[in-house]
Amino acid sequence: MADQIQVATLGGAAAKPARIAYIDWLRGLACVGMFQAHCYNSWLRPSEKNAGLGGFYGWSQLIATLPAPLFIFLAGLSVAMITRHSREKGVARNAIARTTILRGAEIFGLGLLFRGQEYLLGYPNAPWTDLLRVDVLNILGLSMMLVGVLCWLTASATPEKSNTRAIGWGLIAATAIAVATPWLWTTHRLRSLPWPIESYLNGVHIYAQPQPWLFPIFPWVAFAFVGSSLGFLLFSEFARRKETLLFGVLAVAGTAASLLSVLFDFGPIRLYSTAIYDYWHTSPNFFLMRCGILLALVSVAYAWCRWGWAQRGFSPIIQLGNTSLLVYWAHIEFVYGRFSILPKGQCSLLKATAGLLIIFAAMVALSVFRTRWKKRRATVLQSSQPPAAAATAESG
Repeated sequence: MADQIQVATLGGAAAKPARIAYIDWLRGLACVGMFQAHCYNSWLRPSEKNAGLGGFYGWSQLIATLPAPLFIFLAGLSVAMITRHSREKGVARNAIARTTILRGAEIFGLGLLFRGQEYLLGYPNAPWTDLLRVDVLNILGLSMMLVGVLCWLTASATPEKSNTRAIGWGLIAATAIAVATPWLWTTHRLRSLPWPIESYLNGVHIYAQPQPWLFPIFPWVAFAFVGSSLGFLLFSEFARRKETLLFGVLAVAGTAASLLSVLFDFGPIRLYSTAIYDYWHTSPNFFLMRCGILLALVSVAYAWCRWGWAQRGFSPIIQLGNTSLLVYWAHIEFVYGRFSILPKGQCSLLKATAGLLIIFAAMVALSVFRTRWKKRRATVLQSSQPPAAAATAESG
């Protein structure tokens, strides 16, 4: 959910920020999916939610299984892009790791700050244990830090060898996390750990059982490792030469992965007992399904941004992607918090949909304001520089 896909300044070498449209579009799409999930979950009255999976609310919550994986997946992809670019520039691996890990630590710190804000706004009704809840920003920061560590460990004498190793070990790490998840949530829980620490492994929080609405390392960090592996592939020399072909292959691979997920789920070979197998929350098969959908979405976003209408005029989806962290932070209070624009749990589908449209428009407006303010500030700072310093900054 980092606001900007950019080439960072590493080792004292300044680099020009570079946005990639299809990545911003994907991040904006995740924002829209998040908005609808939160709005309908918060505002719809119980009678509107009881139609089951086949009803509107059921489909809404099914779509809600994608925004968080997409944010974490794109965070891993971003780390890979920055790392690869830095390796090609000859930046030392320690400097690369320090930058990516510190950025992850910053996001993690923002997650703790967000939890503190929510606690204060909810006081005195909010329990103090909410301060230690494992939320999406927490795991997003941890994911970036862990991917940064993997990139440091896989660094080699040449950039291409380093990138190849990062792809392979990223997929291995993702597979290991996905396979271990059902056991760490059930029969092999580390119950001896204090609950705030165990919660980062399986999302148990203060409850007797792990909670599927939280974001522990297992399985969520696996999406970041898949994203980093894809990132190293997408920014490879092969991808630069055969870009369109590669995205076509990704679409086929995503479809195949989704079909394999269903095949494995109904297949005769069982890695887990029926007592601990939970397809929709901890199963590696569902993880494979979501990874397949993410790969297909990357191909769709690429095609839409290259040949479609995504960049013809103003794109609210790309705009939201430019400031995803800000709109995530802002919309929560107006949907779930004390300043909710509609009464929680009391709205019809039509009224909740109207509220969703208001939230969407307000977040786009906030995003535009933030973008223009940043540009204006950058212009003011540049104009305040002495001519020699400005020329040096431009040449750098």
